Amino acid sequence: MPIKTGMKGEIRMKITVLAENTAANETLGSEHGLSILVEMKQAVILFDTGCGELFVQNAERLGVDLSKVTHLILSHGHYDHGGGIESFLRINNLAGVYLREEAFSQLYAIRAGGEIEYIGIPQGLRGNPRLMFTRDRMEIAGGVTLYSDIRLSEPIPETNRSLMIREGEKLVPDAFAHEQVAEFTEDGKTLLLTGCSHHGIVNILRDHREKTGRTPDMVIGGFHLHSHTTGKAEDSMLMSVADHLAGTKARYFTCHCTGLPAYEELKKRLGGQISYLSGGQTMTI
Repeated sequence: MPIKTGMKGEIRMKITVLAENTAANETLGSEHGLSILVEMKQAVILFDTGCGELFVQNAERLGVDLSKVTHLILSHGHYDHGGGIESFLRINNLAGVYLREEAFSQLYAIRAGGEIEYIGIPQGLRGNPRLMFTRDRMEIAGGVTLYSDIRLSEPIPETNRSLMIREGEKLVPDAFAHEQVAEFTEDGKTLLLTGCSHHGIVNILRDHREKTGRTPDMVIGGFHLHSHTTGKAEDSMLMSVADHLAGTKARYFTCHCTGLPAYEELKKRLGGQISYLSGGQTMTI
């Protein structure tokens, strides 16, 4: 299902959602995960892989050739974004995998009832020669730059409170040193992909502006306003997030960990400035 962005100028970048919590039609699968393809003039970027094989299956149904991907970016070290890396490496012998070294940390979630669940990426990937560990403000291709080390000026989502990292023998709250966002710039248009926005979408946007001096034309990603553990929306941050987004000129496409209830509340405030993305949808800039 194509989406009109309403932006002026020539079409350059094409974005396709390969996996998400929902699907645009019944021929595609869905899962609690995220995978997005960005096609540029000089590069084809896969941003996250979802949980496993689903992004490959959906790509086949959408006529997307993943063997042509030139770069794979991992937004952070959770299974629902990097669980399909091994599947990708089996069908693509070209792309490097760009991730923070901290993505191999031992990451856990405390589920309802106190159950502790490992939610990291496969540790067997460590040492693969195609892995490229990244740093803050690192350009990996023409017009593609990764940002991390995000400065916090506002509280992070409370939905992070069940997400932990192992330090020695203890589980402590995750500070998300393994998270990075990706900026795509082509012909004067800028797209920012945020993954899950564990640092908080407001912090990410402010940090990006401080580092670049600009606001992106389009932002795509989850805002982590929905707790996978409790199944509830993060009500306390909704209005402050909505107010900040409304004060920018960017166009927002959200998905995944924002959750549909939180999205509906954001939609009331932002109107046509925000839309929800499902698996199988495409758009162009």
